[in-house]
Amino acid sequence: MAQNIIDQEISRVLELLLIEKEEDFRQYKEKTADTSLVERRREGVCWYPVSLEQTRYDAGERLLVKISRSSEHSNSHLFQSGKSVSLFSNSGQNDETSTAVNGIVNRVRSNEMLITINSDKFPEWINTGKLGVQLLFDENSYLEMERACNVLLKTEDEDILRLKDVLLGNRNAFFSNKERINLPELNESQNEAVNMVLQAEDVAIIHGPPGTGKTTTLVEAIIKTLQTENQVLVCAPGNAAVDLLTEKLSLYGINPLRIGHPARVSQTNLDATLDSKITKHQNYAELKAMKKKADVTLKAAKKFKRNFGKEERLERNALYDELKQLRIDTNYLENFIISDIISKSRVITATPVGSAQKALHKFKFNTVFIDEAAQALEPMNWIPILKAKRVIFAGDHYQLPPTIKSAEAAKNGLGETLFEKAVMRNKADIMLKEQYRMNSLIMNFSNQYFYDNQLIANTNVKNHKIFDDDFPVEFIDTAGTGFNENIEPETKSTLNKEEAHLLLKHLEQYLNLITINNKIEEFDRIAIISPYKAQTDLLKELVKHSEISEFILERTDINTVDSFQGQERDIIYISLVRSNNDGKIGFLDDIRRMNVAMTRARKKLVIFGDSSTITRHNFYAELIEYIEKIGAYRSAFEYIY
Repeated sequence: MAQNIIDQEISRVLELLLIEKEEDFRQYKEKTADTSLVERRREGVCWYPVSLEQTRYDAGERLLVKISRSSEHSNSHLFQSGKSVSLFSNSGQNDETSTAVNGIVNRVRSNEMLITINSDKFPEWINTGKLGVQLLFDENSYLEMERACNVLLKTEDEDILRLKDVLLGNRNAFFSNKERINLPELNESQNEAVNMVLQAEDVAIIHGPPGTGKTTTLVEAIIKTLQTENQVLVCAPGNAAVDLLTEKLSLYGINPLRIGHPARVSQTNLDATLDSKITKHQNYAELKAMKKKADVTLKAAKKFKRNFGKEERLERNALYDELKQLRIDTNYLENFIISDIISKSRVITATPVGSAQKALHKFKFNTVFIDEAAQALEPMNWIPILKAKRVIFAGDHYQLPPTIKSAEAAKNGLGETLFEKAVMRNKADIMLKEQYRMNSLIMNFSNQYFYDNQLIANTNVKNHKIFDDDFPVEFIDTAGTGFNENIEPETKSTLNKEEAHLLLKHLEQYLNLITINNKIEEFDRIAIISPYKAQTDLLKELVKHSEISEFILERTDINTVDSFQGQERDIIYISLVRSNNDGKIGFLDDIRRMNVAMTRARKKLVIFGDSSTITRHNFYAELIEYIEKIGAYRSAFEYIY
C-alpha cells in the first residue's frame, strides 16, 4: 500500500473520529443542556440533592468527598468509576460553575459516591446549601486521539513512519533469528507467542481467545523483554485491565509505576501511582515545605492593612517577588522528583490517554505493549505507539469491540480497529490455542464459529461441572409463550419482564439442585448478564426481593455484557430479552458481545431467548442448531407450569 494511500486512510479515520466526537457531545448536551435538574436526574447524569457524608485526604494527599443520595432517587444512572464530574452547590439552573469544582469518580454504588476533587483545598461552600453532582463531557480523550492522527500525518520520525507502514500493511513485519526459549510454565502456543515477541523488530500480535491465558503470556513476554531492555511502557484501553497488569507484574517484584489519576486506579495499586510515589520520594519533605512557605507568603501578601502607604506597597511587592521565585523553585523540584521516579521505573503502566500525560512527554520506549488492543479505537492505540520503536499487541477481535456512539462513523469504518488491520495485513500474530476456563461443551460453539475449531480445552477443565449429574449448557426457549419485549419509558432501554421472572424461577430451582447435591458452598460466583441495562436493573430488583439466601446474593453479580469482559464465573445466566414478530434483535446483532457473554462461564451456561425472533440471524440459527445437537435445548413451557 503506497504511503499516500496510508495517509489518506489515516485522514479518513480522523474525519470519522470528529464525527464520533460531535455525536458523543450531542448526546451529552441532550441529557444536560437546557434541562432541569429533575430531567437530568431522570436521564441519570445528575444526582441532586446529595448529602455530604465525609471529606478527607488520601495517601497521595488528594481531596476525597463522599456523598450520598436518598433512596427515593434510586433510578439508574450513568456514573462510573473514572468518569469526570462536577460537584456543585445551590443551583437549579445550568450555571453551577460559579460554585462548582471538578473531580473524578473513585467508586459509585446505587446511592453512594466517592469523588476525588481536583483542587488543593476543599471549597468553602461545600458545607453550606444543597449539593449536587453532574457528569462532565470528557473531551481530553478526543483531543489526544486527534493529536495522534495529526502527528502520524506530519511526522518525519523514522520509527513512527516504519511502524505506520508495518501496521497498515505497507511493509512486512520483520523478525530476527534470536535463540528460541522454552518456558515450562507455558504451553506450546504460549511459548510460540513469547518467542515471536522476543524476535519481533517492529510488530508482534498475541491473539488470545477466551480463557487461553493471554494476560499470563503477555506478562511473561514483558518479563523476558526486561532482560534486554531497561524500561517498557504497558498500556490497555481500560483502567481495570491496566490495574490487572500492574498487579500481575508486581508479583514478579518489578514495582511498576502506574500513571493515572488515583481515582481511576484500584485500591490495590494506589501505592504504585505517581502521586503516592512522590510522597515517598527523598525530596518530598523539601517540596512540601516549599509549598507551605508559598501558601504563607501568599496569605501575607494578601493581608489587609488599614494604612497602606509606600512602605506597605514595597513590602507587598517584595512578598509577591518572593512568591514568584518560590513557585519557580517548587515547580523545578516537583518536575525533578517526577522525572527521577519515571526514569528509575522499569515498567510504566497506563491507559493510552494516560501515556500522553505531560510527565511522559520526553520519554521514548524501545517497546510498547498494548493489551486488549482490539477494544480501542484506532486513534487511541496510536497515542502510545508514537512513543515506541516497536509495538506488541495482545487481544481478540472476536470479543468486545470499542464503543461507538455515531452510527455514521461506525458504518463508515471507525469500528475497524488497528488490531484488526494489523492482523489482516501482516503475518505477525500467534493465536493461543489451549483454554483453561470452560467445560468443552461451553467452549465448542464459539470455537467453531469464531476460532476455526483450533481451541482445545485443557484436561483439567474440559469436563468440569457444578455437580456430577449436571449438564453444563442449557438454552431455555421462550418462543410461543407470549413473553414479548417492552421499552422502558425513561431510559428507552429494552426489557422482558416475563423472561426475567422465568430466569429467576430457573435459578431458584437450580440452586435447590446444587443444595441437594451438597455443592452450594463449593462453587465460586454467579453472573446474570443481559445486553440491556433495563433488564439488568429489573433482574437486580427481582433477585434482591427473592427467597435466595444472603450467602448466594453476596456471590451473585448482575450487569451488562461489557462489565464482564476479562472475567469468569462458575455459573452464567444470560437473558437475551428480544422477542418480537419482526425479528429485530438490536444489540444482539453484535455477535462479538455474545461471544464474550457465553465464554465467561466455567461450569454452567444457561441462556434464555426467543428462538423465533433471534434465529433470523445466522449466528443464532447456528447456535440453536448446536444447542439441539448437544441435547441442551429446553422449552420455557417446562418451567411455566
